[in-house]
Amino acid sequence: MVRTAEVVTPKHPDKICDRISDAILDECLKQDPDTRAAIETMGGHGIITVTGELTTKAFVDVSEVVKRVYGKDIGVQTNIVRQSPEIAQGVDTGGAGDQGIMIGYACNDNEELVPQEYYLARKLAQHIYEKYPYDGKTQVTMNGNSLGVVASFCNTPTDELKKLVLGFFKQYPDYRISDLHCNPAGDWSLGGFDADAGLTGRKLAVDNYGPRVPLGGGAFSGKDATKVDRSAAYMARRIAVDYLKEYNANEVLVKLAYAIGHDQPLEASAVVDGSTTLIRSYDLSPKGIIKFLDLKKPIFSKTAEWGHMGNNFKWK
Repeated sequence: MVRTAEVVTPKHPDKICDRISDAILDECLKQDPDTRAAIETMGGHGIITVTGELTTKAFVDVSEVVKRVYGKDIGVQTNIVRQSPEIAQGVDTGGAGDQGIMIGYACNDNEELVPQEYYLARKLAQHIYEKYPYDGKTQVTMNGNSLGVVASFCNTPTDELKKLVLGFFKQYPDYRISDLHCNPAGDWSLGGFDADAGLTGRKLAVDNYGPRVPLGGGAFSGKDATKVDRSAAYMARRIAVDYLKEYNANEVLVKLAYAIGHDQPLEASAVVDGSTTLIRSYDLSPKGIIKFLDLKKPIFSKTAEWGHMGNNFKWK
């Protein structure tokens, strides 16, 4: 079976926006753990716009956070309002902050328990980024032990990029690169917001498990944990990892579905190596998930860098 996944670096325009949204959330959580946030960031060509909803006792200099994350001066526009009281009335009683279907997944492909094509793309991107910390992408296509590899990195000479890719895969002697594309459109030095626009939540497959696994809810970054888009996706991942170990399985897919304002999921099921079972013995209310995974702490900026799953977070 042929499988492909891509990963982008923290300096990719969309990831910069994710990182800004989560940095603002973290700054609020440092002062007010009960912060409600849904922060959206858009950036490009000299201007970053931050909008969304924020209900908090914290005071945060949004412009300062934006410039710190971006790493240099840039124009900042803000348009942030309080959370809708009609949303708050459902959340205040312990209900979910929105409806949605959240997916959790785990497999025994590698030590991070994520699909192997995604694992290799991410590890390769991190390897290159250590030497060339710029806007960049990797992509790995697996067809058995044969690999097709794409790597495009700003400010990275093609010859150097090729050496890094080939050097990385020496630690995986079972694989053979049959098709290699390094900076296939040529060397490039104009990246990030200088070349392209970015938007929070536009790299959903990269944030999750790659395209092998279906997507359920919405984006993660900028949202506090009352938003089940985020917290229930993390909990679904934790359950998938737990079941993988409990059943000594090869693959587990978990689904949690919620209605806004209600605290219990409408669906809580797991497919373990092809067999469906109902999920029990977990507190799947938003409050229960937040407590179990300790999601009122300012831990989210790190999640926005290299994906939310399989990076040694508490949801594993």
